[in-house]
Amino acid sequence: MANRQRNSQLSFVNLLLLALLGVPRVIAHDLHWVEPGSLANMLLVFVPPVIWVAVALRARTPRPFQSLLAVGIIYGVLLGITHQLLWHNAFPTPPELGGNLSDLSPTANAVITRLFAFFSSLFTGAAAGVITGLVAQVLKGVLQR
Repeated sequence: MANRQRNSQLSFVNLLLLALLGVPRVIAHDLHWVEPGSLANMLLVFVPPVIWVAVALRARTPRPFQSLLAVGIIYGVLLGITHQLLWHNAFPTPPELGGNLSDLSPTANAVITRLFAFFSSLFTGAAAGVITGLVAQVLKGVLQR
């Protein structure tokens, strides 16, 4: 029984591979290879999460919500790292803070905007994990009936 239970869990490598499915969209977006709203962009946005759900259901993970939340968090880290690496391609003119923060040095401005971008990526990944995890959890319940 323990062997069957262990086999029904997604390994860290599987979680990482699932998260990596979302990286091409990040690259294509930051390098301006796809237009927002285009069919190619829509496929890059929606196909990876559909695969996440399908794999979680196919693998019969006992807790698909937790598994896909982990995938989402890993995806968020990859998203944040990729955005940082491609920052100058995504923003030929770096974003500038406004209001009371507009007088900061360029270095301070860059540190703050990049930190917020990284944490935004983490949040985005976690949100994707929550949404796909909820979908998988509901579908698991429906399919078990």
